Amino acid sequence: MEEKKQAGQLKKVIGLFGGISLVAGMTIGSGVYYLGSYVLERTDFSFGLALLCWIIGGIVSILGGLCFAELGASRPVSGGMTIYLSEAYHPALGFINGFSGFILTGSGSIAALAMAAVTGFKGTLGLSDLAVKIIAILIIVFFTALNLRGAKLGVAFQNFTMVARVIPLILIVLMGVFMGTQDVDLSLSMEGTRAEGGGITGMISMIGFATFASLWAYEGWTNLNTVGEEMKNPKRDLPLAIIISLGFITSIYTLFQFCIYRVLPAETIVPMIQSGDIYLGNAAAEALMGPIGKTLILAGMTVGILGTVNGDVLVFPRTYYAMAKDGFLPAKLAEVDPKTGVPVPATLASSAISIVLVVFNSLQSLTDLLITLTALLNVLCIIAVLIYRKKFPELERPYKVPGGAFTVIITVILFGILLVNNFIEAPMASIQGLAVPAIGLVVYNYFKKKNGGQDYQG
Repeated sequence: MEEKKQAGQLKKVIGLFGGISLVAGMTIGSGVYYLGSYVLERTDFSFGLALLCWIIGGIVSILGGLCFAELGASRPVSGGMTIYLSEAYHPALGFINGFSGFILTGSGSIAALAMAAVTGFKGTLGLSDLAVKIIAILIIVFFTALNLRGAKLGVAFQNFTMVARVIPLILIVLMGVFMGTQDVDLSLSMEGTRAEGGGITGMISMIGFATFASLWAYEGWTNLNTVGEEMKNPKRDLPLAIIISLGFITSIYTLFQFCIYRVLPAETIVPMIQSGDIYLGNAAAEALMGPIGKTLILAGMTVGILGTVNGDVLVFPRTYYAMAKDGFLPAKLAEVDPKTGVPVPATLASSAISIVLVVFNSLQSLTDLLITLTALLNVLCIIAVLIYRKKFPELERPYKVPGGAFTVIITVILFGILLVNNFIEAPMASIQGLAVPAIGLVVYNYFKKKNGGQDYQG
């Protein structure tokens, strides 16, 4: 029986539309509805500067996606970033990436999203904190069971939620453009903001800090590479899926924020955010369509969050499976069901940690500590494009980053500015987040010793 399980193989069931659905499904969630408030706050409620930050966030994500597309097309392997970091730099770095996801960032994302899907109904249904946790756990159990039946079923659900979640966004955009009555001030002037008088440094600092907030609405574009081994034609479809989905997401995010400004006057938006009411999309929908509009947006947001939970449950365990295959997580996690092609133990372990995080409800603060670490690992992966070209010149590259090394370097510089600025604006959270890789190094050395001194291969 043990040999039969080990003989199981991941199945190639993901096509182009499935890839687009996974990227869009793991990106478009609740973030677009509330992160706009944080971006506005950080730009001192300048609509023009806030929209600029959303555009910059999209451009930076697209540039990063182009780099990841080259890696994914040339190395379509299960494990994605973990493999790239191991091969380009050092096995310990690849392990730290996977370990961070397993312990907190990946599993914590599943936990946070499951709770977010329920929290939106907390006031309407009068749910207690305990009820929110119980329902969130049931959501995790449901999507775990769904994905244990095979990636094909999980991708099918992702296709449905990808379509369902964008309908409310497009509706708000269309109605906002044609029915909005507010004159939106798109001035990029720094007058009246905290950057006024700060020169170019003050401008970069403010825009960088606000753009960093928008990046978490775009987060998710790195995950398609993780299931590259399960794509039917990864050399063609993986780059196309990343480029198409990120281009669409950038457009819809920016237009969505603009239409909120077209519908709600500044006199309404500012006090809402200052009082802690950050779901501007709900207020815009209610202003356009009445209570039914608010219900529609809430439903669309919930579907979006559930789709992201499903995508996370599907994608993240593939990294842990790859790590276990190399002997750097318990061997049990390397088992693949021969009938479904699903890494069952890795999926169950990921969901179990997610449930623990829901129970203890400490995931929000812990996840905040890892924001900078996640972005830093993304940057190292982007630099890996150039390292791969030099280290593995014989590797087939059916897709290469447009603009070559210049594009890669520009992308790294843009991410670097955002990272440095975030360290300056939020130093304690950034520094404390480095505790996870420190723990990861201890665990890495344990498994390395257990494996007779053999390095993690990725």
